[in-house]
Amino acid sequence: MLAYVTIGTNKKAEALAFYDAIAAELGAKRTFNNDRIQFYAGPQGVMFGVGTPADLGEATVGNGVMPAFGAADKATVDRVYAKALALGGTDSGAPAQLMETFYGGYFRDLDGNRICVCKFG
Repeated sequence: MLAYVTIGTNKKAEALAFYDAIAAELGAKRTFNNDRIQFYAGPQGVMFGVGTPADLGEATVGNGVMPAFGAADKATVDRVYAKALALGGTDSGAPAQLMETFYGGYFRDLDGNRICVCKFG
């Protein structure tokens, strides 16, 4: 059902370097872009975009907004979480088996957006 999700940044160059590294761990690549936003596409086909808000105003963290990146396995969840922290992201919930069929970790990116990386099953 989900086609894409976008988040805003006030530091586009830094955000793109951060998400380039995260995308590489997940097998995703940059796809189309314009002066305002860069999209990434992963193996599942859903896209993620990061850029300047459409109204060109200041990007703020959306309360309750949390994109989740699907991972191939638990080891990838752990790697992506660790990579995010190494790149300057902050912990928002270390990887753990949160439900019988859900393993996930949470971090905040350089702009404070909360991101989940998870494995279902």
